[in-house]
Amino acid sequence: MDAQDRHAKWLIGQVEKGRMSRREFLGRTAAIGVAANLGAGLFSKAQAATPKKGGHMRLAMGHGATSDTLNPATLTNGLQWVVAYGVANTLTELDAQGNLVGSLATEWSSSPDAKVWTFKLRDGVEFHNGKTMTAEDVVASLNYHRGEESTSVGKPVMEAVEEIKIDGNTIAMTLVSGNADFPFNFNEATFGIYPAKDNTIDWQAGGSGGYILKSEKPGQRYEFERNPNYWKDGAAHPDSIEVHSITDPAARQNALITGEVDCIDRVELKTLALMSRKPGIVIEEGAGPLHYTFPMLTKIAPFDSVEMRKAMKHAINRQEIVDKILFGHGVVGNDHPIGPSYRYHAADIEQNSYDPDKARHHWEKSGLGDITVDLSASDAAYSGALDAAVLFQASAQEAGININVVREPNDGYWSDVWMKKPWCASYWGGYPTEDTMLSTGFAPGAAWNDTQWDHPKFNELLVQARAELDEGLRAEMYRDIQVILRDEGGNIVPMFANEVHARNEKIAHGDLSWVRGFDGRRIMDRWWMV
Repeated sequence: MDAQDRHAKWLIGQVEKGRMSRREFLGRTAAIGVAANLGAGLFSKAQAATPKKGGHMRLAMGHGATSDTLNPATLTNGLQWVVAYGVANTLTELDAQGNLVGSLATEWSSSPDAKVWTFKLRDGVEFHNGKTMTAEDVVASLNYHRGEESTSVGKPVMEAVEEIKIDGNTIAMTLVSGNADFPFNFNEATFGIYPAKDNTIDWQAGGSGGYILKSEKPGQRYEFERNPNYWKDGAAHPDSIEVHSITDPAARQNALITGEVDCIDRVELKTLALMSRKPGIVIEEGAGPLHYTFPMLTKIAPFDSVEMRKAMKHAINRQEIVDKILFGHGVVGNDHPIGPSYRYHAADIEQNSYDPDKARHHWEKSGLGDITVDLSASDAAYSGALDAAVLFQASAQEAGININVVREPNDGYWSDVWMKKPWCASYWGGYPTEDTMLSTGFAPGAAWNDTQWDHPKFNELLVQARAELDEGLRAEMYRDIQVILRDEGGNIVPMFANEVHARNEKIAHGDLSWVRGFDGRRIMDRWWMV
């Protein structure tokens, strides 16, 4: 980059920060030899990247069901996460670069063995109900996920906590064993902070987030107004926001094309090229931990057979599914959730490959004989899930394995099919750390353990890896975990998918997080209207 380019970049930065007028920008760019028309174009782009208050934002997501609530213990889909982040804040937050930064906690530290974690809380935060946040509210919100009776998805994280102490405006959590990544857990929407009430929390009152919920029709639409007392500077820009649930991919994309909404997630990949040619439509894509799965309930026959599960893992043509369902917008998976975006992804372990002869061999060893296995699917799981199931059915037939694809309704899929039917299509948005992903989806007793997985060696390694501070030893443990899940686990993971959303030019944003779709699900806090 030469001196002119460096100076032009600095000038653009000044516009983005609101420190330079159009007249001054054009004068300065002309002085360094930038053509007038180019300078005007640069100013327009820089100005679009400058957050501003006002306007009405309309979002549509391919998630949601009429059974949805905003109970932080039961947030199952992406729409619930977006809304939860809108109404409540968390202790920590991931920025666009994946760095952990403070939110309701301003700083944190641990003992040398990572067993005791102390969080200093932010002063002067007001909940939507007018109450000022205290340490007692934070502890009540964390305790909401603890206890024998808890069915919260956050229970595995909080089960590791022996004791929580309050000291003024700080809290200290003592863990059963060390956890080097412990603060990352409190970025999750599950751990939103709400006002304490009657020995629990009043989550219906909203938290301290940038938006106040004005109306909701679960599985259809949510309406918000900006919180006038929001504590966070440079966030929550639009005056009002609508979030719509439109699970049908064609209807969702048509809503964007016709101007009914400003941004959609889960763009249908087979029409992506066509969408990108539409005037005023911007397609954005990034790779993260999102993966699509076919979980089996491993305590229910015939899925309790390791040999049967191995047969299925060699009966699926992963590359064909990536090509025909993701249209290349992703990579093949290897039957575990630790994909390429993770720090401890073991790229060197052998790939489970499509091999009809090997699939037939393991099926014969299972002793199941000539049976047909039902696979439940719906595009509520992910766009193309039904087609992926049909492709799986065809590739398994080459090995003499009979799969019956059961088309399930979109509405109620997550409450009536997932974790209820023995085998189904599913997806995981993933988590920032290996431990959170594995603890949430595979720890025995976890609310979202969607394969009923309970493996002694895996359980032992999960605890050991969480507490291990030596990076080399920790990497070895996570490698062993990936091998166990690949060989014996009940989850078939055919692919890791890129996150893809589409927006019109009325909506803008800064750097994007791809840890989950819609800017790490924090779109309501971070995006603005141009």
